[in-house]
Amino acid sequence: MSQQTLGAYLDEDRAFPPPTAFVASARVRKPQVYRDAMADPVSYWESWAKQLDWFEAWHTALRWNLPDAQWFVGGKLNACHNCVDRHVAAGLGEKTAFLAEGENGDVRSIPYRQVQDEVSKLANVLKSLGVTKGDRVCVYLPMVAELPFAMLACARIGAIHSVVFGGFSAEALRERIEDAGAKVLLTADGGWRRGGVTPLKAIADEALSIGCPTISKVLVLERVGAPGSTVQAANGTKLVPTYEAGAWREGRDVSWKEAVASASTDCPCEPMDSEDTLYILYTSGSTGKPKGIVHSIGGYLTQTYATYQWVFDHQPEDVFWCTADCGWVTGHSYVVYGPMANAATQVIYEGTPDTPDKDRFWRIIERHGVTVLYTAPTAIRTFMKWGEEYPRRCDLSSLRLLGSVGEPINPEAWVWYHEVIGGGRCPIVDTWWQTETGAIMISPLPGITTTKPGSATQPFPGISCAVMLEGGEDVTPIQGALGYMQCARGETAPARGEERGGILAIRQPWPGMLRGIWGDPARFRDVYWSKFPDAYFPGDGVKVDGDGYFWLLGRVDDVMLVSGHNISTMEVESALVDHQGVAEAAVIGRADAIKGQAIAAFVILKAGTPMADGLPAELKAHVAQKIGPIAKPDDIHFCADLPKTRSGKIMRRLLRDVAEGRALGDTTTLADPAVVASLKERYEHLEG
Repeated sequence: MSQQTLGAYLDEDRAFPPPTAFVASARVRKPQVYRDAMADPVSYWESWAKQLDWFEAWHTALRWNLPDAQWFVGGKLNACHNCVDRHVAAGLGEKTAFLAEGENGDVRSIPYRQVQDEVSKLANVLKSLGVTKGDRVCVYLPMVAELPFAMLACARIGAIHSVVFGGFSAEALRERIEDAGAKVLLTADGGWRRGGVTPLKAIADEALSIGCPTISKVLVLERVGAPGSTVQAANGTKLVPTYEAGAWREGRDVSWKEAVASASTDCPCEPMDSEDTLYILYTSGSTGKPKGIVHSIGGYLTQTYATYQWVFDHQPEDVFWCTADCGWVTGHSYVVYGPMANAATQVIYEGTPDTPDKDRFWRIIERHGVTVLYTAPTAIRTFMKWGEEYPRRCDLSSLRLLGSVGEPINPEAWVWYHEVIGGGRCPIVDTWWQTETGAIMISPLPGITTTKPGSATQPFPGISCAVMLEGGEDVTPIQGALGYMQCARGETAPARGEERGGILAIRQPWPGMLRGIWGDPARFRDVYWSKFPDAYFPGDGVKVDGDGYFWLLGRVDDVMLVSGHNISTMEVESALVDHQGVAEAAVIGRADAIKGQAIAAFVILKAGTPMADGLPAELKAHVAQKIGPIAKPDDIHFCADLPKTRSGKIMRRLLRDVAEGRALGDTTTLADPAVVASLKERYEHLEG
């Protein structure tokens, strides 16, 4: 694959330097941190690890035998101790850890001392259910405070947690329980969502009825109450749960409320080896079988601690809100381990952003005084579609920093987020990382980085990223991130480098990196370490511009080959969303006998935009004007919704199946499987 065909076509020349007022109190104000980390990355990461509490010091900082890394070898620590107990011991017991809000209106303010007690009691309950060090515990709960409690309780006693998102089906839950060999399942009677109840216990019962022979006990949280009963939320709202309740099975099912009420708060943290497994988290694989990503304790906790502190410019008085569910890695790293290791105060929310109205997120920010918001581009584009009237209703002046996570953010969504939500005063940290990396890998440092809409900017200090061609040639610009940082700070500006495009690779081991795929070392090597002989392959396309900024282009299989040119789906989507009438777009490459691939776009219009006869041609011309004729879509299909996973990612694989007339395949992870069937029917009607 040539350098030319890997070029990116969408140029973005807007730049946003850090606001002076923000820089004045920022944690990182000098680019020297990049030089220090580059000079000795291992010592750099050791300096972060030393800020944690260790029961025993390590004797070797890094043992690296590609693809196997061991960090802080010989050291012993406990993740729960570092996230809870050490803060209580330091006099922060009364500091609020969680402001937990349910969709039904209940709000709990939970200080670190209470977290310590609740986690200790739950850990003792797990012990009473037969859980010991190294056992796997499956956690299938709504996004309530008990979910992080469960993760921390496992960490406290050395058990390995495997959190399954509360929107997954019984079959998906069964598959994950069986692969991990989980001994105990933690679930709830249900969870509030969009005004109704997700019947978690009933779904769990179905999963256990079709498999899961390793499960001996099920601990059931009483969250929503019995069907037909009256539940009164903290705000006085009366609710009547209507759902299919799971049948109680004596001898297997245990009441969370009763078990915890009688448990002791005396539960010392288990000293764990730095390389002991902290958790397994399942992520999608190209074969359709989920991969159980394994993360160990010492390196992972070090990197989540460091990245949370610097990327989000952690201040002791902050109220942080990461809107992700703990069923995904973002919730693991930036709801539980990163923020809590820094003694953060944070919001967690159980429900959806449109219940009871489309201003729910903004009401939460106003009510709790949120200062840092970390959410997904999909959510931001949805907010754009709903319109500015909803955030305008609320006082968002408490916000000082915004973050983006999950996929590349198109520039127009970035600018909307900056202007409408951040009031033009909040820096945006657009972050790139993945389940496998464990923590943020590429991101601005908000006190020193001049940001560009759509770019994740530069690797975090201590991370070595490269741009590779298909044949393994490293074409990373020599200037790199450090050169631009010097320019941004007004020092001697180096010559502008040459733009390069290719495949993202990571050259050196990093502390939070995955330690393998659970039970499948061969797949671990094949998926991540066979593409390049001496580098990790994350599966994403990338370009690095003349200033050394990284622009993530989406998955490699989301880069279309059109008439010999590689065009990123993200770039065409960004150009479409730049049109004043488009709320959201998804682009795929469909098979074409002449071009190899033709560009097909699925478009959602903003409310009030008329479906004029000339609109498809207008949108095609708009893309051609923004990117170039080579990127003009061949097909534009208007739709009311797009197929997305429950974490909000567009499933372009299914759109390709629709466009090319193939069987739809597995849709169990979709938020609404009916969307795909509707698209297929409409597409075939138009084609006919």
